[in-house]
Amino acid sequence: MILLISGTQSETIMSDFDFLISELEKFRDARDWKQFHTSKDLAVAIAIEAAELNELFLWKTVEESERVNRDKLREELADVLAYTLMLAGKHGFDIKEIVLEKIRKNNEKYPVDRSKGSAKKYNEL
Repeated sequence: MILLISGTQSETIMSDFDFLISELEKFRDARDWKQFHTSKDLAVAIAIEAAELNELFLWKTVEESERVNRDKLREELADVLAYTLMLAGKHGFDIKEIVLEKIRKNNEKYPVDRSKGSAKKYNEL
């Protein structure tokens, strides 16, 4: 949510990410599941949900994978994102900040002039 002052986005009251984390925590807390949301278990849940996402594409050709069931894709992506947001929230990470920092680091590791159009890892460029 954004507080608008004089028609500008001047102050963030609660970011969309913070709002989602809050909603996830309300859901979790109403069920007394915080006890199960250790960092380890949230990380494992991300991996499991990512595997379920990958399962949608298993044994499909590239063309078939582009026509995957969108409802199932949305559901599995939501699961991965939900656990990821929960883990970030548990540690007080600012999601925008950590993603932008990773982009900055990747910009250094993968300069455009050496990496454009290449799938090579940074240490192979």
